[in-house]
Amino acid sequence: MAVHHGKNGKAKLGSNAVASVQKFSVNQNVEAADTTVMGDTWQTHLTGIPGWSGSLECLYDPADTNGQVSLGIGDSVTLGLYTDGDATGKKYLTGTASVTSIPIEADMKGAVKISFNFQGNGALTESTVA
Repeated sequence: MAVHHGKNGKAKLGSNAVASVQKFSVNQNVEAADTTVMGDTWQTHLTGIPGWSGSLECLYDPADTNGQVSLGIGDSVTLGLYTDGDATGKKYLTGTASVTSIPIEADMKGAVKISFNFQGNGALTESTVA
């Protein structure tokens, strides 16, 4: 994949694009169990089961009934996260996630923002737009 600008990014719930997205992030992680014992000179560990989480930040749009408005705390959704648009042949990340929090931010000098924080439920996979 070539380097590209984030301006073409897109987030989808199933096949519906979420409106007014400004940014999203995804973090893939794995727990590490400490196996270091007394007398060792370096730490050691075993890795456990991987997981993922992330967030989606948008300008608040109450008219986005197929995107922002449809997301509620505890909902299980199929996310598609596209870093370079959704044209045929483009790569994207997809997986099922649970919405864990929905903070809303209103600033007197800016547009109202809404964020959706999510926790992956199963694998996060890289796919190609058909």
